[in-house]
Amino acid sequence: MVATIMTQTQAFQANSPADDSAMLATLGLAGVDELFAAIPPDLQTDAFRLPAGLSEMEMTRRLAELADANARNLVNFCGGGFYDHFIPAAVDALAGRAEFYTAYTPYQPEVAQGTLQAIYEFQTAMTRLTEMEVANASLYDGGTALFEATMMAFRITRRRRVLIDEGVNPIYRTMLKCYSANLAFEFVEIPLRDGLTDRAAFQAQLTRDVAAVIVQNPNFFGCLDDLSDLIAAAHRSGALGIVSVYPLALGIVKTPGAMGADIVTGEGQSLGLPLSFGGAYLGFMTTRKLYAHKMPGRLVGATHDAQGRRGFVLTLQAREQHIRREKATSNICTAEALCALRALIYLSLMGKTGLVEVAELCAANASYGWQKLTAIPGVKPAFHSNFFNEFALSLPANAADVISTLIDKGIAAGFPAGRYYRGMESVLLVAFTEKRTKEEIDCLAAALEAALC
Repeated sequence: MVATIMTQTQAFQANSPADDSAMLATLGLAGVDELFAAIPPDLQTDAFRLPAGLSEMEMTRRLAELADANARNLVNFCGGGFYDHFIPAAVDALAGRAEFYTAYTPYQPEVAQGTLQAIYEFQTAMTRLTEMEVANASLYDGGTALFEATMMAFRITRRRRVLIDEGVNPIYRTMLKCYSANLAFEFVEIPLRDGLTDRAAFQAQLTRDVAAVIVQNPNFFGCLDDLSDLIAAAHRSGALGIVSVYPLALGIVKTPGAMGADIVTGEGQSLGLPLSFGGAYLGFMTTRKLYAHKMPGRLVGATHDAQGRRGFVLTLQAREQHIRREKATSNICTAEALCALRALIYLSLMGKTGLVEVAELCAANASYGWQKLTAIPGVKPAFHSNFFNEFALSLPANAADVISTLIDKGIAAGFPAGRYYRGMESVLLVAFTEKRTKEEIDCLAAALEAALC
């Protein structure tokens, strides 16, 4: 019986050894290596020369070994757009329910009312958090959301030039350039002055052909700024103001809506999603009602049926390619619905008071950390701007080397700014969340001082 099953399995393989031999013989080649000989050696890889398969038991053991290598219980002071926040147990418990976890798509509202209502409530929560008027049903991540906001600005203004602050997350800026590499768009980067947008450089580039200005608050270095003047200047030239935000900071800092932003995006990882090697994370987007028809992605609306019962449907579906094909406003067909659900549950658990309290704890820890770390001989603030829970330090040594030293002591001391910013090899970006204790911050300060001696 076993032999029969193995024979049937082999019959479904793409190519048998005999097939490979016949193909190579037809091509007049001696082996597979000769087949790929035309590829330059520096472009060849061993990735497809896989070892023999493992049994389930062997594979489980090997994965456990790899997982153990990562489980080092580091005290995490890393930031740069992704943060180690506390996640209440209820987030996992509720988001993991089968009604949500196994649901796929809400195209058919009559069988997806729960999913649609959850998305609707998520949209409502995000508009309240950002003080905007309309939100979509989420996007893949913060960088994707920022790119879609840029495309949206192009559709609205019919212009092709964008001013983008150098304080915008460099990962996002790289994504923008990558996604638009074959499009006729021009991105002009505005330099920083003491951690904030250089107003003079901004004004010099703000011409009548600019579609949008892209800024971030807090920016990549944790610096806080009131961007109202930049957005107002953009409006005077007919451009839109796009603001990328750290959503948890909005518990205590001025909202982008209050600054006059036209489109707001951000990474929702801090709202109940664990750090996970880049994802799955959550991009969000909010905007003004005026631009709802130009906004990409799904949009859920509330309605009433013929009997007057409240219900939820996907609305303004002319945006989607299953309705208008190549004429669709958006080609996004998959929202990060489960991640958005986690964010909704987190925000619901926190409530307005809880969100403010978490933000205040983060800010208080960062303030304490700033006092301790800047007291170390040779350590200075890289900038002199206000901050929320993250700031940059100038060290008397290479930041990446210092981080490596502290890793061995069980501390992830931060992020080396020199990885993305030339000339900042000695700058360390340090973040503090509500999870960090004074004892942990004291240990960071002591370890950093010892490493610099």
